[in-house]
Amino acid sequence: MARNRKLGRPTDQRLAMLKCLTTDLILHGKIQTTETRAKEVKAIADSIIALAVKEKDNFEMVDVKVITAKLDDKGNKETVKATSKNGKEYLKVVKEEKTVSRQKDMPTRLNARKKIMRMINKVKDENGKNIDLPGKLFNEIAPKYADRVGGYTRIIKIGQRRGDAAPIVILELI
Repeated sequence: MARNRKLGRPTDQRLAMLKCLTTDLILHGKIQTTETRAKEVKAIADSIIALAVKEKDNFEMVDVKVITAKLDDKGNKETVKATSKNGKEYLKVVKEEKTVSRQKDMPTRLNARKKIMRMINKVKDENGKNIDLPGKLFNEIAPKYADRVGGYTRIIKIGQRRGDAAPIVILELI
């Protein structure tokens, strides 16, 4: 007997589809799909969220020295003229050193982050910047479910698809 549903797809396509559906569920909070796909995604999403809830507070704050370019009031880098060894002048960017407090994951949280990243896709926003979905799981979703033991998603049946009468459901985070 198979451990999971085949969903009528080859293994690579099935895993890619489930990864995309799981990513969309975490990103948007709910998705509309067929019932069998939703049941598979529900199992994956619940395991990811349970992992995030378990490791949500497992970090320490550390002070890190960061060297950045000094910016003027318009947001441009400040430059000064400098002379090279052979006598030529060039523009040199002015640097400033700051101490910033950052979160450092403990080893088990880092391992959980890597596991989560294997189960979801990388996503970019409309400006082309990466969205930190593991960070969203740890910082936004996991605190909501801290007092809950399992059952982080729900399936709501909404009827049948018009073309092939497949049962359609909404899978959402509770």
